[in-house]
Amino acid sequence: MNSPEPIQSSELYEKHSVVHNKRIDGPFRRFKWAIMAITLTIYYVTPWLRWDRGPYAPDQAVLVDLANRRFYMFGIEIWPHEFYFVAGLLIMAGIGLFLVTSAVGRAWCGYACPQTVWTDLFQHIDRLFDGDRNARIRLDKAPWTWSKVFRRGAKWSVYLLIAFLTGGAWILYFADAPTLFRQFFAGEAAPVAYGTVAILTATTFALGGFLREQVCIYMCPWPRIQTAMLDEKSLIVTYKDWRGEPRGSVKKAQKNPGEFGDCIDCMQCVQVCPTGIDIREGPQIGCITCALCIDACDKVMKDIGRPRGLIDYATLDDCEHEAAGGEPKPVIKTLLRPRTLVYLGVWSSIGLALLFALGVRSHTDLTVSPDRNPPFMLMSDGSVRNAYTLKLRNMESRPREMEVALVGLEDAVFWTDSIGRSDAARSQTIEVPADATQPVRAYVLAPQGTEGQTFAFTLTSLDEQGESDRAETLFTAAGE
Repeated sequence: MNSPEPIQSSELYEKHSVVHNKRIDGPFRRFKWAIMAITLTIYYVTPWLRWDRGPYAPDQAVLVDLANRRFYMFGIEIWPHEFYFVAGLLIMAGIGLFLVTSAVGRAWCGYACPQTVWTDLFQHIDRLFDGDRNARIRLDKAPWTWSKVFRRGAKWSVYLLIAFLTGGAWILYFADAPTLFRQFFAGEAAPVAYGTVAILTATTFALGGFLREQVCIYMCPWPRIQTAMLDEKSLIVTYKDWRGEPRGSVKKAQKNPGEFGDCIDCMQCVQVCPTGIDIREGPQIGCITCALCIDACDKVMKDIGRPRGLIDYATLDDCEHEAAGGEPKPVIKTLLRPRTLVYLGVWSSIGLALLFALGVRSHTDLTVSPDRNPPFMLMSDGSVRNAYTLKLRNMESRPREMEVALVGLEDAVFWTDSIGRSDAARSQTIEVPADATQPVRAYVLAPQGTEGQTFAFTLTSLDEQGESDRAETLFTAAGE
């Protein structure tokens, strides 16, 4: 019996070709420049911004303080028990992506995705050292001379520097930036800081410098998810084949009027594409909707005296309408459709709900945990004592005096480890440090004959805010 012939790898995988995209100028390219400048500035500069929160809180504007379990963003401070704010922001980010995808396709991928931003930056470094597309292709094919080694070494050194700055900026979000910066270069930072920078440097160097479009096409799951959210009414970058086909050069079109479309097969749309696809082959997973092909095609159409828009943002429905001789639909009507409005409504509702919750939240919080072993103690005079652990939370960046009081459990009094039994009363005043949770050991004493029942502790700030919180718990007595 003959064994089957082995399947050649070329039948399963397309051989990778390095993409050398051509430089282009136009409105979409300038928009990409602006987004890249804004996003990189935000990423690298934000850890150095200061925000005055008083003498008891850090002054870094944006800080993820893992040691103290806090998240600071300018005037907002998120505590661990308020993680729903973070969850809400993540949900808003997800719905925001759905909204953008439904409205304008993969515009996130084309302009603001970190992989796109850093790849775009590294491609500009390529042009700086190696020239534009044709020069880079020639250099790739050229033998390894000392000149080529020097160019590659210099370019990769800049790659490495950018990658190192990227990893270094990331860790500054998790500690005081000036302090950690000094400690890092003095060799005094924690090992996890050096490990994190090393990993992010390596991944940025590899993903932005070499893998590039392969990350978008093969590694990232988002294109597959986005495909499910696109429909015939979503704006995407589209080649209008009914207008462009059949393709032919300008000379052929002049010799044979009416036989050729507007596409002169100049390949400019392919040469400027950062992922190396041919948009004329229709919608495909490699298209990140950056619209550089629109800039390139519009420039060619202008040069040869034909109307722009052979490649343009359009919906599939509109393309069919135009192909049948109809007028293009205004962009605003395409964007304001039920699906997009629903996404916008849900996104806005979550945002408003978070703002409302942020505005009405209390900066005072109380939790109570009763002892379980033993649940109560019977005193020599017949009275019953229960012990509790209170956690008094002061979410202000200043110390505050707070009153802890009993509600219910008539004739009962309590004291703490710092307030002796001789000063037992229905309420006690305790100072809680700034931006901290103060654990308090409380002992509640009820007279003989008191039955088990539910009562509450209340916590009230003794300042102009007068905030309060209440926590119910159980008093356990003999015979239960």
